[in-house]
Amino acid sequence: MPSALPDGDPMPESGALPLHALAGAADRPLGFYLHVPYCATRCGYCDFNTYTATELRGSGGVLASRDNYADTLTDEIRLARKVLGDDPRPVRTVFVGGGTPTLLAASDLVRMLGAVRDEFGLADDAEITTEANPESVDPTYLAELRAGGFNRISFGMQSAKQHVLQVLDRTHTPGRPEECVAEARAAGFDHVNLDLIYGTPGESDDDWRASLAAAVGAGPDHISAYALIVEEGTGLARRIRRGEVPMTDDDEHADRYLIADETLGAAGFSWYEVSNWATTPAGRCLHNELYWRGADWWGAGPGAHSHVGGVRWWNVKHPGAYAAALAEGRSPGAGRELLTAEDRRVERVLLELRLSEGVELSLLRPAGRGAARKALDDGLLEAGPYGAGRAVLTLRGRLLADAVVRDLVD
Repeated sequence: MPSALPDGDPMPESGALPLHALAGAADRPLGFYLHVPYCATRCGYCDFNTYTATELRGSGGVLASRDNYADTLTDEIRLARKVLGDDPRPVRTVFVGGGTPTLLAASDLVRMLGAVRDEFGLADDAEITTEANPESVDPTYLAELRAGGFNRISFGMQSAKQHVLQVLDRTHTPGRPEECVAEARAAGFDHVNLDLIYGTPGESDDDWRASLAAAVGAGPDHISAYALIVEEGTGLARRIRRGEVPMTDDDEHADRYLIADETLGAAGFSWYEVSNWATTPAGRCLHNELYWRGADWWGAGPGAHSHVGGVRWWNVKHPGAYAAALAEGRSPGAGRELLTAEDRRVERVLLELRLSEGVELSLLRPAGRGAARKALDDGLLEAGPYGAGRAVLTLRGRLLADAVVRDLVD
């Protein structure tokens, strides 16, 4: 089941933000994340805030129905307009995620995007992305999305090998994600991503190489490759605990990452974040860069998180409770926190170090600067950028990114 929300202070029923939150807003880009919490089935590794029809039956009534979800989400977008007041910024990025957004009709996704456009306006070069399940789209669906303003799409591929997909409880057919890339290109999408997962129990190095080859051969301009994390409470965690499937160890994860970086680099992809590669700067996911650079975004939908001007908040998780709050004219926010200057400094180091541009050494405390010097000596940071005042991970540093970050934030 979905993981728990963090602790925090109560959210005002109006959703109002402290006055300081919009100070200097004109200098920060604004994005929207639109969460669609529905899935046809629950994948065994997933602890995202998503729900199948069975999980919702009897627990949310008509309020939790995906049939009227676009209208409910539009209510939160209108609330965002009230809360942000006369903020003049057009929206730079919109990302529709889930769950499986493409379980909704294409017209619903277009209407949700239209609500953002109507309330805030979109930048001329706005990046508009949706995630998609390969089995829930076809050329007609993709053409409707493109005509409605979407210009980037991300398909969940995970693996090209059937036995790996079975362990993950993925239901799409091997080869279908590659077909989707061609269909998206034919529909006129400017940018296409494929998501891959490595380290699934039972996956071999050759299986992983085959998945990478299939992904590259499909012709996307962006590939994300994430190590499988087995979260407590998931079906896969229970299977591993019962001894039905083996757990992949850290050394195998490291080997798969090296294979990915070598394969993608040879195919013309460059890393720009530890788990993300693109063929050109324009192919990067600008929306994710808002997160990594601490910009402003409003997350609409059950369990969605938002951040504006050092204020972070999160919505109630259940679709029924979310819809009920909006129907009653209340913010669906479950809690929030006001980030201190030190909180924001630490988060900048945590997130920006994962980027190919790295993080400014001036953001580090004395202990962190000492750790950076040691990381340089140990081959975990690039020498050239270090001399120019930035900490940039080497390939070996990327393998040990979490450990490097822990040392640098001291």
